[in-house]
Amino acid sequence: MKVLMLNGGASPKGNTGIALAEVANTLSEQGIDTEVYHLPLTPTRDCISCGKCSKLGHCIFNDDGVNEFVEKAALADGFVFGTPVYYAHPAGRMLSFLDRVFYSESGQFAFKPGACVTVARRGGCTASFDVMNKYFGIANMITVGSSYWNMVYGAKTGEAALDIEGLKTMRNLGRNMAWLLKSIEAGRAAGVPAPEVEGGSWMNFIR
Repeated sequence: MKVLMLNGGASPKGNTGIALAEVANTLSEQGIDTEVYHLPLTPTRDCISCGKCSKLGHCIFNDDGVNEFVEKAALADGFVFGTPVYYAHPAGRMLSFLDRVFYSESGQFAFKPGACVTVARRGGCTASFDVMNKYFGIANMITVGSSYWNMVYGAKTGEAALDIEGLKTMRNLGRNMAWLLKSIEAGRAAGVPAPEVEGGSWMNFIR
């Protein structure tokens, strides 16, 4: 089994990376493989709702990592998305990236567990946590929690390693993710199928 982790921080070794590494180490102890995909530092386009992905099978923009990440997602069993907090909100590049990932191919995530991790100097972690969890809720995913909300604090690079409670939360998150992955695998081996998803009935507020 494998968990694909997305690091939305500017540096692979920054505070977001430290938080994700704590989760990854715990997953490894539980026999779960991990891969960290670092969000490219090149400009990330917003979704323009062109609808071309429904015909092409991938996002029409192919130069900023979105399609590469979706290909990796198809082979993953679970996900952890880590974002720094900017102005009490997840990093803008992270949201633009995930908007297009889920709009173009949310089926790669269905019935797989996902968790988000937010990292801030002080304020905005819970608001960012709420925003990130919405991706899981619209894609038939299973949201993984911990012994506290999945957040770690640190301002200067490396300070996240000093957040003792935050790192404990990351370890508990890793254990919960591993337990859920193993439970899903056991259910699949026992012949328990994934739920059927009822489609159609798209509406808006005026009809």
